[in-house]
Amino acid sequence: MALQIIEKSDLAFFVQNLMDHFQLEGVQSKGQSVYGQAFFYGTIRSPAELCLDFDCTVMPPKKYFLPPQEALFRFQTGPSPACFECRPNKPLVIFGIHPYDLKAISQMDRVFAAGTPDPHYLARREATILIGIDPTHVAPRSFWASMEAAVVSSGFDLMMTDLGANYIVETGSEKGKALLGDYAKVRPATSDEVRQRVSQRSHIADMGQKRGLTFPKREIPILLQHSLTSPLWEENATKCLSCGTCNLVCPTCYCFDVWDDMELNLTQGQRLRRWDGCLLSDFARVATGENFRGTRTSRYRHRFYRKGQYLFFGILDDVACVGCGRCAAFCLPDIADPVEVFNRLKEKLN
Repeated sequence: MALQIIEKSDLAFFVQNLMDHFQLEGVQSKGQSVYGQAFFYGTIRSPAELCLDFDCTVMPPKKYFLPPQEALFRFQTGPSPACFECRPNKPLVIFGIHPYDLKAISQMDRVFAAGTPDPHYLARREATILIGIDPTHVAPRSFWASMEAAVVSSGFDLMMTDLGANYIVETGSEKGKALLGDYAKVRPATSDEVRQRVSQRSHIADMGQKRGLTFPKREIPILLQHSLTSPLWEENATKCLSCGTCNLVCPTCYCFDVWDDMELNLTQGQRLRRWDGCLLSDFARVATGENFRGTRTSRYRHRFYRKGQYLFFGILDDVACVGCGRCAAFCLPDIADPVEVFNRLKEKLN
């Protein structure tokens, strides 16, 4: 489908129609963060609530596919034991996802579809329509250009770029095509507007290069292969609070814990899962009490190897970091920034 134009004066019409037919989630400005205005994903109840000129949200949109806590199934014990499915399938539209978060969702899709597919994640993913938006501002700690996540050509149903007076929209799926046809006022983009989009996306990529890696990201796995005993791990880990914030705000972290919650009658219960993180002190503790990463240094180092090496060779053929900078922005001792860590490792290796 050819690129389409939504005039800014018609955006509220589109948003209102989506609100009338779907649960609409989008970016809202709420209060202040460490770097100024704070942005969060939440339910949109008025077109005026939707913010599209944000730099980076505090939390990524992964919460819509892998909730912080969810029931996997309910069960009953006794003479007639049984299990009852808790399968999510509520239709959802998420409006306003930057390219780096779209790339992160695509990585999560591969992870949860590999091996034994995760039905809960995949059901939510299938029921969700993603509307992307190219960024107009760069968060202070972002480095998505270094991670080849300044723009994306797939992983969305609709992708919008702000051209000033209007938005130019690329269709990425049949769902997106239907969404435009049913709920938006659009017109075909002119050749000048198509060229303007190319120029704007090139400008976006340049904006994202204000900070970043001093070497190509494909070298990260080999860099880590030669940095296992680097003193940097111990140096930074002595400051680590083991709070797990870097895990929680990361769009590509997906570790979780699972446990059974019995009701007081001891005949009914549910199996739950919730987010977990490799920086937490009990993350690698097993049932017999041993902890295979009992030191802060081992946990701190593991996070970077998980992101930069293990998933690269195991599932993704890519580094599991999209350069959003959330981990760096919200780490109190300021030791979680991949740019700082990887660049320092590279300097020491040279």
